Amino acid sequence: MAKLEQYAVMGNPIAHSKSPQIHALFAAQTGQKLEYRAILVEIGQFNEAVREFQEQGGKGLNVTVPFKRDAWRLVDERSECAELAGAVNTIVLRPDGTLYGDNTDGVGMVRDIKDNQGVAIEGKKVLILGAGGAVRGVLGPVLNQKPAEVVIANRTPDRAQELADAFEEQGRVDGCGFDDLDGSRYDIVINGTSASLKGEVPPLPEGILARGAFCYDMMYGGEPTAFMRWAEEEGCEQVSDGLGMLVEQAAESFAIWRGVRPETAPVIRAVREQISG
Repeated sequence: MAKLEQYAVMGNPIAHSKSPQIHALFAAQTGQKLEYRAILVEIGQFNEAVREFQEQGGKGLNVTVPFKRDAWRLVDERSECAELAGAVNTIVLRPDGTLYGDNTDGVGMVRDIKDNQGVAIEGKKVLILGAGGAVRGVLGPVLNQKPAEVVIANRTPDRAQELADAFEEQGRVDGCGFDDLDGSRYDIVINGTSASLKGEVPPLPEGILARGAFCYDMMYGGEPTAFMRWAEEEGCEQVSDGLGMLVEQAAESFAIWRGVRPETAPVIRAVREQISG
């Protein structure tokens, strides 16, 4: 019996990863024969781990924390999206031995917001919280949607402004501190900080949500996150976590590798049931 084509996700930690389950569901749904596993990589050993996977005949990799920047440096060619993001989360191991890197995080998040949540970004005032790698990874695809403006707010305003400056050719984008938000109102607020994982919310002024605003947390869990609870307390009627983003970015990777796009809705439901159980 022929060996199944090999795919994997590399990270540290990695035991919590939902990616093997998600890609197994995609493969079953689309009739693709492949094997996908999670690989724990020691810090400083990423390049060696990729080469070893390549020597074993591996076809594609997802890359998660803390190796997305390492992956960006390692690949031979990058997509425009990955170039801007400064990070790679999807690698194609080509037959000629070269590595192609892409970043599907931002496209996955935009697809979740537009298609699954039914929220248009075009023409909206968008506030993004945080200025780390997670935010940098999604900025390009958000700006491609032609929002009226994007404001990046961060505890360290200089970092927010640096990030805004890096994307100024993509659209109207500015950076500031959390205090500077006082008096402004936004149609879409996206939390790209990891504060929710600690049960915290960035120090946001009251009254920053416009009427009919949509709030989105890039983090997810079995319960509503701290940011989602804050949004509801502020009167926001439409709130979502980032589980759909996780599944949508995985679907983008799957399509890059296999040339077929899986249906995401049943997979989002399956993973939601598992984490809420």
